[in-house]
Amino acid sequence: MQTALQFGPVLIHLDRLLVGVWQTIQLAVLSILLGTVIGTLGAIGRSFGPRWVSWPIAAYVELIRNTPLLIQLYFVFFTLPLIGLKFSSGTAAILALSIHLGAYATEILRAGVQSVPVGQIEAAKSLGLSSYRIIRHVVLVPAVRAVYPALSSQFILQLMGTSIVGAIAAEELTAIANNLVMQTFRSFEVYIVIAVIYFVLVQAASLVFAGLGRLLFRWKN
Repeated sequence: MQTALQFGPVLIHLDRLLVGVWQTIQLAVLSILLGTVIGTLGAIGRSFGPRWVSWPIAAYVELIRNTPLLIQLYFVFFTLPLIGLKFSSGTAAILALSIHLGAYATEILRAGVQSVPVGQIEAAKSLGLSSYRIIRHVVLVPAVRAVYPALSSQFILQLMGTSIVGAIAAEELTAIANNLVMQTFRSFEVYIVIAVIYFVLVQAASLVFAGLGRLLFRWKN
């Protein structure tokens, strides 16, 4: 038996879907910013810090990279309250996503740091530059430039990864889509619309990150 597609019952809720798009963008942007900060500090600590700093960072990276994001999300939302750390679903989502991205960003940025020639760092030291200026200007800038394509790809994955936070009742595009399915009983149409929206979001984000890279590093084709 064939069933005709009916997008009308879905598109009349376009305003709700647009709210979901905005919430998804907010989740992605905040978690990318926080995750990048975590990754930067982690890469610096693991590359230049003493063992008592680098080893816990390495353990954090391995733990996060070898466990599912969903489990990490559940841990933040359901387990941390047992020790007095209770977060709203939105805050827990941002925290879990940031911690998750931070582990991957740490390794990506560490690879960039290791690509910086040792002689370049030694030359900076011989000029009397402080450790802060060496890390900021001599190490981080060329390191980020070297790994920016990989880092921006991870940011795109982060955008798509926000779709999982509906598991803890955090509001975003996929969570709203699931509610629409229960309301309209048009699952096929709903998920087609959502897939198109995510495709547009990812393509737009790719263009933004590519443009940002050219702006920051003055890449030339």
